[in-house]
Amino acid sequence: MSTVELYLIAMLLIFAAPWAIWKLLRTDRWAPLVVVQIVTGVLLGPGVLGAAFPAVHAAVFQPEVVTALNGLGWWAVLLFVWSAGLELDLRAAWTARAETALTASLALVTPFVFGCLAALVLVASGAAWGGGRGAPWQLVLGIGMGCAVTALPILVLLLERIGQMHRPLGQRILRYASLDDLAIWGVLALILLDWARIGRQALFLLAFVVLAFLVRRVIGRLAPTDRWIAGLVWLAAVALGADWAGLHFMVGGFLAGVVLDVRWFGREALDNFRATVLLTVMPVFFLSTGLRTQWDVGGLAVFGAASLLLAASVTGKLAGLGLAGRLLRWRAGEAGVIGWLLQTKGLIEIIFANVLLDRGIISADLFTAMLLMAVASTMLTVPMVTPLLRRLEPDGASPAGVTGISRGSA
Repeated sequence: MSTVELYLIAMLLIFAAPWAIWKLLRTDRWAPLVVVQIVTGVLLGPGVLGAAFPAVHAAVFQPEVVTALNGLGWWAVLLFVWSAGLELDLRAAWTARAETALTASLALVTPFVFGCLAALVLVASGAAWGGGRGAPWQLVLGIGMGCAVTALPILVLLLERIGQMHRPLGQRILRYASLDDLAIWGVLALILLDWARIGRQALFLLAFVVLAFLVRRVIGRLAPTDRWIAGLVWLAAVALGADWAGLHFMVGGFLAGVVLDVRWFGREALDNFRATVLLTVMPVFFLSTGLRTQWDVGGLAVFGAASLLLAASVTGKLAGLGLAGRLLRWRAGEAGVIGWLLQTKGLIEIIFANVLLDRGIISADLFTAMLLMAVASTMLTVPMVTPLLRRLEPDGASPAGVTGISRGSA
């Protein structure tokens, strides 16, 4: 078969398999479509399909096909992290800066500390969890920050699904997540700091600051359609510069979105854009991610590491928000709702782990463990939050049915 035909077979699997599982098993209450797509990507990878049917896997996912899928997946994830950067609303955080800063700090630092402790346990176990090109401190900080990640775009979709997106509680949660997202990508940039390429990185950051100032002055004055085109040109340029400097193209994609104003594009238009990306191209990224999963140290070790990281992530996030609730005298039950929503990992965790894997800081086995942790944490969110929210706001918690692309993709 030709490369095009094999590519289209892969695309059939990418879109048909998770959708069929989602519909036939009616998983929406505990595993939204995006989670099913991630899991299906893992199942189609070498760790499952490749192990069970190596000849079939090798015949379909030939190097040329994988290269084509990776290329589309790279652009898909760039669009996604760009939209995540656009979601940041630092103005709203500034109006309630004391409360927001305290809560966001505890929501980030506590699971980060728990994650670092879990990382030390993994390092002490003697297994090869490092990627071979990173220092031990990079491994520990990377795992710790991986346990602190909140997936802002997925959080937006989940808030829409449970009817809290435009309510005061939902807006507060978005403020906390926005600040944490900014801090997380900053720490990632620190972890990736390449002293051999420090000159390039300094040049990139200097150029980025200057160009961002100019781009903000230009894009805001363009017609609405031209703003989108200019935004995508800016995205590609910053991603290229970041990767050239050794900071990874995903970091550049996020930075490209952070410096732009969501009002230039329109909140509804951005929601539709993100939903379209999730529907049409992000499943390709899920598959290309799944094709990288390995089980070389044995299933029990990988699942054990994933369980440890999940426990550190959830416990740390709930403990941090519990402390914030006590200090700020929240209503009973608020800390639990906010904590469970902020611990959702989704795609940002997978993106974060991809960057660490690309830079050789974590091994393929630890990448798989972090991916499993991301899937499990996302699956836990809605089932845990729904009853808590009903007790907290009997008239405000109304989980929505699956209507529309964005909610269906959540």
